[in-house]
Amino acid sequence: MNSTAPRRLVLLRHAKAEHPQIEDRLRPLALKGRTQAGGGGASLSHEGLVPDHVVCSAAIRTRQTWDLARAALSGEPESVDINEDLYLADVRRVLEIVREIGDDVATVLVVGHEPVMSQTAATLAGPGSDEAVLDRVRLGVPTASYSVLETDARWSELEPDGARLVRLVTPA
Repeated sequence: MNSTAPRRLVLLRHAKAEHPQIEDRLRPLALKGRTQAGGGGASLSHEGLVPDHVVCSAAIRTRQTWDLARAALSGEPESVDINEDLYLADVRRVLEIVREIGDDVATVLVVGHEPVMSQTAATLAGPGSDEAVLDRVRLGVPTASYSVLETDARWSELEPDGARLVRLVTPA
């Protein structure tokens, strides 16, 4: 990793899911969600945000979002962690998961759920954050949208207010 470049954390909310009468963890993506997820991967590539490491909730809709986004990326991550804890995680747990990532990783993608993805972005947003983006993230984020944060801290040292929230990308 280039020591002068900031680390980037991308927090992606899963794409639009079906609402069948099945256990929440097993809900699949809707047709619209499948399109959103592929578009999300293309957007990540276009923005230069191909992740080095991915942490993805074990829920069906998040894994499907990641699989479809991955297919549209211009590169492959070095590692993917399908993480059971991320399904019911709160902000504190998301931070614990991110702090476990090796400091040689430049770009991390977390594929998770609302309201935790937007709450994590708002919690990490510190000095230098885009105020309009922060205001929007505080309201919650739509399906298949992602927040981009940058930090000069090591992952193991990431703290609340320790990153710059630089943008929110929503599906077209």
